[in-house]
Amino acid sequence: MSRRPGPVRRGAAAATLLLALLLAAGCDAGGADGAGGAVGAGGRSAASGSADVPGEIVLASGRDVTGKGGVRQQLIAEWNRQQETKGAPFRARLVELPGSADQQRSQLLGALQSGGAEYDVVNLDVTWVPEFAAAGLVQPLPDGLVDSDVIKSVAATARWGDKVYAVPFNSDVGLLFYRRDYLTSAGVTNPDLGKGAGWPVVQQLIGVLDSARGKLPAAYAKGWTSQLDASYEGLTVNGVEAFASAADGFALTDGEGRYAGSVADLRAGLDELRNRTQAAYTLPDAVHSDEADTLTDFAGGRTAFLRHWPYAYRTLHQSLSEQQLGVAPLPGKAVLGGQNLAVARGSQRTGAALELVRFLTRKESERCLLDAGFAATRLSAYEDNGLTCDVAKPAGQVTASPTGERTDRMPRDANGRPAYARGTLLPALENAVQRPRTPLYGAFSQTFAGQLARLQGDEPPSDAQLAKDLDTELRKALP
Repeated sequence: MSRRPGPVRRGAAAATLLLALLLAAGCDAGGADGAGGAVGAGGRSAASGSADVPGEIVLASGRDVTGKGGVRQQLIAEWNRQQETKGAPFRARLVELPGSADQQRSQLLGALQSGGAEYDVVNLDVTWVPEFAAAGLVQPLPDGLVDSDVIKSVAATARWGDKVYAVPFNSDVGLLFYRRDYLTSAGVTNPDLGKGAGWPVVQQLIGVLDSARGKLPAAYAKGWTSQLDASYEGLTVNGVEAFASAADGFALTDGEGRYAGSVADLRAGLDELRNRTQAAYTLPDAVHSDEADTLTDFAGGRTAFLRHWPYAYRTLHQSLSEQQLGVAPLPGKAVLGGQNLAVARGSQRTGAALELVRFLTRKESERCLLDAGFAATRLSAYEDNGLTCDVAKPAGQVTASPTGERTDRMPRDANGRPAYARGTLLPALENAVQRPRTPLYGAFSQTFAGQLARLQGDEPPSDAQLAKDLDTELRKALP
C-alpha cells in the first residue's frame, strides 16, 4: 500500500528461500567497499573508475498512478531533452513492471540477482530497501543525495545500516477520507473533522449516520471501509497502524531488523485492531478488498469513511465535489509508504544513472509529483511558494477540454498545489510510522497478515491466544 504505497502479494516458502540465498550472497557482495562500490559523479563508477558505457539507462518501476504518459514519464522525457541538448550519449527509458507489487519485487530480485538485468535504476517500495541493500543488489549512494529538505520520516527509508542505498522519489501515508454531505444529511452541524479527531470520534459519527440511515442515499451500507484483505499488504498495513496506535513507541523490530516485540504489546495491538474492524460498522467486503475495491465502494456511496493513500484525493475529486468530500489525518498512527530510487549494482552506467536519480528527486521534480497527485518527499514542495513545476504537465494539473469543461476537479490552493497538501498531507507524512525495517520484510508480512487473518474466521481466537501465537511465529520469521 505504499506504495504504495502499493500492495505486496505474498510469496510462499520459495520466496523466503530465495531471500535467504540473496542474503547469503549479499554477505560476500558486501556494502560500500564491495565490487560495486559507491556511485561517482562524472559518468564513472567510484569503485572501478571506468567510464560509463554510452547508451540507454533503464528505470524499472511499478505503475504510475497518474496514468499513461503521466508525470514520471514526462520528467524522464525532460531529462532526455536536456541530455540531447548537451550532446550527452545517454537517454533514459521507463519500464513499468506488470503484476502486483510482490510480483514486481520478485521480478526485480530475480533480474538483479542473476547479474544479467538491463536495469540501471530501480524504483523500490520503501519496505524493500533493507532487503535489496543487504543482498548487495543496489549500490551505496552519496549521503548528500538525501539532504535536510527531505522530510525526516521519509529520509529514514533511504538508509540501511549507516549508508544511503536509495533516494526518496514519492512518498505515501494513510489518510482518512469522508463524506461531508452524508454527515450534513445526518444532522452533524460541523462536517469537517479536526486534525486531532481520534477513532472514538469516527465511531461516534458512524453511530449518528446509522441512526439517520433513512436520510442517506440508498447505497449507504456501513460506516467505513479499508483494505483488510489478508492475501496482500492491506491487512499488514492496517494491523501495523492499529498496533502502533495502541502503544507509544511500539516497534516490532530493532535497528538491525530483528524481532523486538512482546506478547503484551501484541495483545494491546490486537485489541485496537478488533475495535477498528468490528462488523458493527465495517463494510463486510473490506476483508476481501484492495485499494481499487475500496475506492469503488466509497465513491459509490456505500460507506462514509475510507482509509486510503494520497492519490485517492485526486481520483475521488473527479466524481465528488469539495463540498461532498473531506480528508483528514488518519486517527492514531498512520503507516508511511512510498518508493525510492536505487542504482542497480550491475549497471554499466552508474554515473549517468546517478545524475538521472538526482534530476528525478530534485526540488522542481518533487513539486511536479505533488501537483500531479503524488505525495512529494521534499519540504520545499509544500512550503516554498516560489517553487513551481515548469518541466512537465502532470495529469493533476488544472486544464480545460476543447469544449471548455474542466478536465481536473482536484481542489488547489492559491499556489497551485493540491488544497490539502500543506495542512493535511505534510503533517501526516511527518508523523507517520514505518513498517518493520528488515531484510526479511516479506517473511514478516506473510506471517503477520496470516495470523491476523484468523480474526476474520468463523471462530476467531482470543486476543491472548492470538498474541501468544503471533509472538511465536514472528520469532521464527525474524530470527
